[in-house]
Amino acid sequence: MKATGIVRRVDDLGRIVIPKEIRRTLRIREGDPLEIYTEKDGGVIFRKYSPMGDLQDVASQICDSIGKNTGRIAAVSDRDSIIALAGVPKRELMDKPNSQELEKLMEQRKNYRYLPGDTLLRASESSDKYHLGVAAPILSQGDLMGCVMLLLGEDHTPMPESDQRLAQTFAGFLGTQMES
Repeated sequence: MKATGIVRRVDDLGRIVIPKEIRRTLRIREGDPLEIYTEKDGGVIFRKYSPMGDLQDVASQICDSIGKNTGRIAAVSDRDSIIALAGVPKRELMDKPNSQELEKLMEQRKNYRYLPGDTLLRASESSDKYHLGVAAPILSQGDLMGCVMLLLGEDHTPMPESDQRLAQTFAGFLGTQMES
């Protein structure tokens, strides 16, 4: 655990304000769920909660299946980072923060497919090597949970509509799994 030197008081309703600098650094947005942990020595830890984390194994299996059957790089992200990946070494993208372009695309809740002449959209802040070929938002009861993506590597050949429908199908499946 790292001390920040910031001290906050608990108000009469039991609330604590998380400083803006920390929220920005950790990408905590208004309405984001936080999980609370306690330690034996009286410490309290707040950690961003990702409902997609419960489906990480399923998302990994879906990525593996898509990758094997299409030869594409398949990835699933929650609202913050890539949580499942197949088709490239995991160290390149796994658990890396989503790019700002991907975050904006997800917020629009629209499906995306790269077409010739479009600006390439990075999948992750940590890599300029991988770009979105197709992307489909994962929605659960109207809430944005993440995104299913097929990525372009060195080759920027556009993907067919069938790949876009495949991503939409799996995004819909993951969304319904979160509802149950």
